[in-house]
Amino acid sequence: MRVGIVGGGITGLSLLHHLRERDVDAVIHEAAAEPGGVIRSELRDGRVLEHGPQRLRLSEPVAELVEALGLTDELVLGDDSLPIYVYAAGSLRPVPRSIRRFLTTDLLSVRGKLRVLAEPLTAPGRSEETVADLFARKFGTETYENLVGPLFGGMYASDPERMPARHSLSSLLRLEEREGSLLRGALSQLGGETPPPASFEGGLQRLPRALAERHAASVELDAPVTGLGRNGDGFTIGTAGGRTDVDRVVLTTPARAAADLLSGLAPDAADRLGGLAYNPLALVHLVSDARRAGFGYQVRRGEGLHTLGVTFNASLFDREHLFTAFLGGMTDPDVLAGDDDALGALAAAEFEAVMGEPAEVVNVTRLSPGFPAYDDSWDALDGLQLPPGVTLATNYTARMGIPSRVREARSLAASLAEGDPSV
Repeated sequence: MRVGIVGGGITGLSLLHHLRERDVDAVIHEAAAEPGGVIRSELRDGRVLEHGPQRLRLSEPVAELVEALGLTDELVLGDDSLPIYVYAAGSLRPVPRSIRRFLTTDLLSVRGKLRVLAEPLTAPGRSEETVADLFARKFGTETYENLVGPLFGGMYASDPERMPARHSLSSLLRLEEREGSLLRGALSQLGGETPPPASFEGGLQRLPRALAERHAASVELDAPVTGLGRNGDGFTIGTAGGRTDVDRVVLTTPARAAADLLSGLAPDAADRLGGLAYNPLALVHLVSDARRAGFGYQVRRGEGLHTLGVTFNASLFDREHLFTAFLGGMTDPDVLAGDDDALGALAAAEFEAVMGEPAEVVNVTRLSPGFPAYDDSWDALDGLQLPPGVTLATNYTARMGIPSRVREARSLAASLAEGDPSV
């Protein structure tokens, strides 16, 4: 069997690696000149700028890859005990990550804390509820507005009021069903060992680059796929350089790219994928003498800021004076209409207003297509039918985040190697 993988991001490269470990022939076609997809790192003036994800968690699937690729000595580990903040009522306030911190946090009033403790008395979460409605009903409006909204909305650059729970909270709903309540589920997670935040000396792109180097004979870069067609019981992948015949195809591309490739083979699936919404996003890299330790902060709605949140690269990975601000998203796409200079100036001004220190703009990156929105447009996936032999492995059919992408790739490789007809 030969597997053709379209897309050389972390999902595609991890899939290739685990297939080759199982002696399954596979090839990747990647449109860009470098591997990594949304993971893109740059060394500029001695600083590592991340143009996509800012960190990963060193979960077991990632640690396994790191060891297999000989990258352990290049790891940079962050301190998981550092605080995460919410900017609310004009101040940075630590997010409570323990029972003691919950009891003393000033993000919630006494009444708000008591309302959280009453969660086991509420009805179970429903998949048709929005994320906002579910959390407000389960934990109270105050907890949603001051904690869940900023953290969840910031993580997805989305609007929880427009995100059905079935598209973004499926694992949490399963946890509630297993534990009997969301609060009990959350408490069951406390005290467990959490994989540390991590990066590499040269940035996160070191991981996909290492994967591409390890399997260089099977990775075609700067090779956009121009067509996907049938070839008997298999498929033909067309590029400007020729054609590749394969038995199975795995698409790891953004939804609209997958839709273009499937337009001839599966028009209905292509229409469904082409309608999935993404949230536009910009990253502004800032240099500042601000000294506060932590992961960073998310901004509560209604604070009068356009900034969604800021990552403290300086604190987390000792990246000298570096911070990364995020703007745009589902709730504020119009802010991205300005040019880079205006966007950078806005991010720097709002950073100074929050942190009390000025900042210099060193870079502005605009992500296209941005983050999956997980809004009502995701309903189209409910009836999605792919041609036998074609599989999607992406952040819009499963969870976002590097560890989740690596985990899915490893699982899919095992299924393909075993000849599982359901994938």
